[in-house]
Amino acid sequence: MIKIRTKLLIYFVALLVLIVVVFFIREQSNQRVMELYDESVEQLFLLNEITRMTTQTFQSLQIYVHEPLPQNLTYYEDDKRQLLRLQHEFAINELDGITKKNYLNMLSSFLEQSDATIEGVNRQDIQQYSLSLNEADITASYIHEQTLELINDELTDYKELSVITEDMISNTEKMWTMIILSIIIVSVLFALWFSDGITRTIGRLTKAAQRISAGNYSGEDVVVSRKDELWFLTKTFNEMKQNIHQSVTEIEEKARLAQLLKEMELKSLQNQINPHFLFNTLNSISKTAYIEGAERTSDLISSVSALLRYNIGNLDRETLLKDEVKIVKEYFFIQKTRFGDRVTFEEEIEPECLSTPIPCLTLQPIIENAFMHGIEEMSEGAHIVLIIKEVNGMVCIEIKDNGVGMDQETIDRLLDTRSPAKKGSGHSTGIGMRNVINRLTLFDKESHIDIESMHGKGTTVKIYITKR
Repeated sequence: MIKIRTKLLIYFVALLVLIVVVFFIREQSNQRVMELYDESVEQLFLLNEITRMTTQTFQSLQIYVHEPLPQNLTYYEDDKRQLLRLQHEFAINELDGITKKNYLNMLSSFLEQSDATIEGVNRQDIQQYSLSLNEADITASYIHEQTLELINDELTDYKELSVITEDMISNTEKMWTMIILSIIIVSVLFALWFSDGITRTIGRLTKAAQRISAGNYSGEDVVVSRKDELWFLTKTFNEMKQNIHQSVTEIEEKARLAQLLKEMELKSLQNQINPHFLFNTLNSISKTAYIEGAERTSDLISSVSALLRYNIGNLDRETLLKDEVKIVKEYFFIQKTRFGDRVTFEEEIEPECLSTPIPCLTLQPIIENAFMHGIEEMSEGAHIVLIIKEVNGMVCIEIKDNGVGMDQETIDRLLDTRSPAKKGSGHSTGIGMRNVINRLTLFDKESHIDIESMHGKGTTVKIYITKR
C-alpha cells in the first residue's frame, strides 16, 4: 500500500528533479553559446593585439636604429618577446588554412628582418640595416593589411554565427517555454486527478454514511481502486457497514422470534381453559363410555385428551421425535374416525432416529395442513405417508400426501418467514408452517424445510434436523 504522503513526496521530488534538469540543460546551452561568442571575441582581440605589437615592435626597432642605446635595445627585446608570444597563441588557435600559414610566415619574416636590422646597427652597416628596416616596414604593412582581412573574415563569420546563435537561442527559448508550460499543465492535471480521487472517494463514503444513517444497510460497498489510506478507510467502512447490518439483522431476528414466542404463549394461555377440569371431564366421559361398552368412543376421547394435554403445554419446550410421532398417531386416529375409509395413513420410520430432540408441535401442524388443504375435499383415496430416516448425518422427516397440491408462489410464500402471514380462523393449535420453520431455526441453526408440490400431484414436506 502506497501512502498518500509518499505519492506526494514522489511527485514533488520528480517535479523538482525535472525542473533542475531543465534548467541545467538550459544553462549548458547558454554556456555553449557564450563559449562560441568568447572564442570569436578572443580571436578578434588576438589579431588586434598582434597588429598593435607589430607596430610597437617596429617603433622600438626605429628608436634603436636612431639611438642604439642598451635601454632601447631592451625595449625592443621586450616587444619582440610579446610578439613571439602572440604569434605562438595564434599558431595554436582553431583557425586553419593557407591564410593562417601566410600570416605566420609574415610574422616570422618581420621578426627575422627586425633581427637583421639590429645586427646591421650593431655592425654599423648602414646599407644592411637600412635595407632590413625598409623590408621590416613593408612586412609590417602587409601584416596590418592581412590582419584587417582576417578581422573582416572573422566579423563576417561572427555575423553568420550571431544569426545562427540568435535563431538557436530563440528556438531554445521557445522549447524551454513549451517544456515549462508542459510541466505546469501536467502538474495541474495531476493535481486535479489526485484531488478528484480523494474527493470522489470521500463523496462516496459520505453518501454511503448518509444511507446508513437513514437505516439502509443493503447498498453496494464503496469501491476504491488505488491502495492508500483511503482504500484502507473504505475497506474498514465496508466491514463496519456489514457488521452493523449483521448486528441489526440479528437484533431484528431475535425481536421477531421473541414476539413470536410471546404470541405463541398468548395463544397457549388462551387455550388453557381450566385444563384439569377439562381433562378430568374427558376421563370421566371415557370411563363412562367404556363401562357402557362404547370402547371406540372411549379410545377417541382418550386420543382427544392426550392431544389437548400435549398441545396446551409450554410450546417452547424440547421433546423427542418419538413423542411427536406418538401425538401424530393420536391426531390421525381422531381424523380417521372423522373421515373413515376416505383416508389412509402409512409409516416408514427408522427407530434409531426417534431419540432425536425436536421442538414440540413440529409434525402435527404439517399433518393438519395435509388434511385441511390437501385431502379434506377428496371423496376417497386420500393417502398420507410419514417417513423418518437418516440422510448424511441429518434426520430427514418426510410428510407426503396425494392431495390437490399447490403452486410455486404459494410454496415461496410459506417458506418466506419474513412476509406477512394471511390471517384465518385456524385449526387445532393454530400453529402454521411459518411458525414451525421459525421454531426449528431457533432450535437448530442447521435445520431447514423443503416443500415439493404440483397441482393435482400432492405435496411433500421434508424437514432436516441434526441428529443427536
